[in-house]
This record gives sequence, structure tokens and C-alpha cells, in this order.
Amino acid sequence: MSLVADDGSLRELPSPARESPSDGPLAWQGYDASRARAAARTGEEESVVCAAARVEGTPAVLLAFEFGFLGGSLGERTGDRLQAAYEYARAHRLPVVPLVATGGSRMQEGMLALTQLQRVARQSALTREAGLPQVAVLRDPTTGGGWATLGAGADVVLALPGAQVGFAGSRVRPPDADPAAYTAQAQVAAGSADAVVPPQQLKRTLGRWLRLLTGPAARAPLPPALGRADLPRTGWDAVRRARSPERPRSEAYLDACFTYRLGISGDRCGGADPEGMLCGFGERDGRSVAYAAQTGTATRPAGYRTAARLIRLADRLGIPVLTLVDTPGAANDAEAERQGAGPAIAEVFGAVAAARVPVTTLVIGEGGSGGALALAAPGRTWATPDSYFSVIAPELAAAILKRPPHEVERTAEQLRIRPQDLVELGVIRGIVDHPRP
Repeated sequence: MSLVADDGSLRELPSPARESPSDGPLAWQGYDASRARAAARTGEEESVVCAAARVEGTPAVLLAFEFGFLGGSLGERTGDRLQAAYEYARAHRLPVVPLVATGGSRMQEGMLALTQLQRVARQSALTREAGLPQVAVLRDPTTGGGWATLGAGADVVLALPGAQVGFAGSRVRPPDADPAAYTAQAQVAAGSADAVVPPQQLKRTLGRWLRLLTGPAARAPLPPALGRADLPRTGWDAVRRARSPERPRSEAYLDACFTYRLGISGDRCGGADPEGMLCGFGERDGRSVAYAAQTGTATRPAGYRTAARLIRLADRLGIPVLTLVDTPGAANDAEAERQGAGPAIAEVFGAVAAARVPVTTLVIGEGGSGGALALAAPGRTWATPDSYFSVIAPELAAAILKRPPHEVERTAEQLRIRPQDLVELGVIRGIVDHPRP
């Protein structure tokens, strides 16, 4: 805890008392002696210590596991402490930070230990429903039910470098299992964790996350245009300008919009699309805004699912959302179909439609068909002068209409895809200007 808590702010929460028969609920011979040795070795009475503290100035409830106490395992008393800490967090409207280091459930308490995972899951769900964020830090090791509840169930999942992370602990894996699959880095690559954070950067990073998730802005800002100021003359001119490699991309707009930003990664279903979709939270004028930004490439299903996860999280925490549209369209290869492209896009449509917080959209480049429209907020979409929005790419429209290649430019004109056409048609609200001095 001392690694992340501000000096002098740490206050351990009282531990609920529980009477237990000799050697625990199963009368496991030697269990009391094991607990006594663990207490003497660690100076703790249980495998988790719960405390209220400030992290870079933001108050939070910390749930710190002590792996030296019976492998950080969960038993009935562990469940008592965790439930009491979650109840305290909800009563005082505080975010929860599990600092996880556990090997799983405690063998000496059998199924009574395993059912503590249900208690933890219930408390986490109630805290989520209360609109309070949970940011987990995965230490070494994080395995078993602790990973499947306190870790993977958090809104944002950070991990220390080299941490062993996986549902299967080292002693229960297949003999030929690849150890590299059970690491923090592997979980980030698989979309199950958001970032690996070095210990020396953990406190600052965690403090920033807590500020971003607890200080929402009233609405998302509408970024000014960063590219060309003049409007395209023809539909094909709009397409060429949107596809130009010199046009500013999402990274430039996000950097110009926010003082700092932190990204989430992964769809929590085994996939990530870091090249096609940037999602996270940024600070603007001291308040936080969520963002989901396409990067100009074909968006993969994992990218859409990550964006839907971001929008749902922001909506639950009352944080407004900025979406940046820039894609030639959704990825349409066979692998994308196997990964559920249609259902993934449907998730984003549904998340935007259901959002109670303001969602603001800016089309900054290509707006290719439904893969772009999914991120666009109805009635709250604007465009830059070097963008276009189309029912389908002009080349594909010409192919569908069985027109020869030289008809592509005429087709682009007929589709009325220029920003000024979109305003006239009522598809977008307006065209953004460049920032004034």
C-alpha cells in the first residue's frame, strides 16, 4: 500500500470479527498452526489488508493482498474483510483499488473458501451499480479466483511488469503450457488487461486514473479542425483529401484536445485493436472526457467491442464521450467475420444509442459506411473540411452499380459525400473551423 498511498493518508479499516472452530470450518488438522506461522512471518492477521487512503490526492479504498500469508488465498475471513471494505466504499462514495497478489482460494476451507468469490463478485457488482470506479493492479502472482473477480472484473486493469497473471496457477497448468501465455504482457495483448506499468510509475498512473474516473466534465469538447480550411470542390476531391497521408489523424486531435490522456485496451473477450481504435479518458480544463477514436484504418471487431466497453463505462460513471470517426470501413476479411464483425458493430450502435451522457462526434477523415456510422452520435455529429461520409466507398458503389472504373468520380459526386453536402442533407450539424488566435 505504501507504494501508492500518499504519506500520512493511510487508515486501515476495522476488520469484522468471526468466530471459527479449531483448525477452521473443515477441522483441517494443522490449519491454525499454518495461520499462526503466516501471521508471525508477515505481521498480518489475514491475507488482505483494507484501508482508506489518498492516491495523488484522490481518496480511495485500497484492498492489498499479502501473498506471504498463505499465498494470498481467499478464505471466509478474507471475504468478510473484502465485503466490509466494499460497503465502506459505497457508503463514502469512494473508488476501489484492488492490489491483487493471490494464488486463489484456500484449500483448508474447501468450498466455503471458493464461495467467497461469489461474495466478492456481488460486492463488485453493487459498487459498479453505484457508479463507482474500480481500478485493479495485478501483482505477482495474480491467479485463480482473485484474477477472475477482483482483477478481471475491474473497470481498468493495470499490471506490474513480469507479473504472473492467469486463471490457472503454476501448479495446475498442463505440463506443456507455454509460460509466456500467463504473463501480464500476454493479458494486455489478449485484451484482458489495459496496460503494464513499471513500479516507479504506478502511483502517478494510478492517481491519474482515479482523477479521470471521478471528475467528469459537463460535456465533451468539439475539437477544431487541424487540416485544410477550404471545402472540397467535388465529391472525389473530398475522398482524395480524406485519404491524404498528410491529413491530421486521431493522435493529433487527441493531443490537441487533452492535457493528458490514458488509454484502455482490449475487448475483454480475447482481442485488441491498438492499430485501429484508440480508447481511453483524457483531462480537459481539469475535468475528464472519454474518447473512442478510429485511426484511419479498417476497424477490427475487437476495436468496436473496446469502443462499446469504453462508452458503457463512461456512461456508468457519468463521463461525456468524444468519438472521432476515421475509417474506410469495418474490416471485411474472413477472420473479421469469424471474430464477429456484425455483432461487434451492433454493440457500438447499441452503446451510443443507450448512452445517457452526452456523446459528441467529429468526422476527421474517411467516414466509410456502417463501420463509421456506428461511432457517430445522432444529432451531435460534426465534420472537418477534409473529411467525407458515405453510405459506401465510391469505388465499391460503382462496382455494385456495375459501372466501369472511370465512373468512380461521377459516382462520388452523385453520393453527395462532401461536408457541405452532409450539412445540407441534415446528416451532420456543421463543419468545424480552425482555432482562432
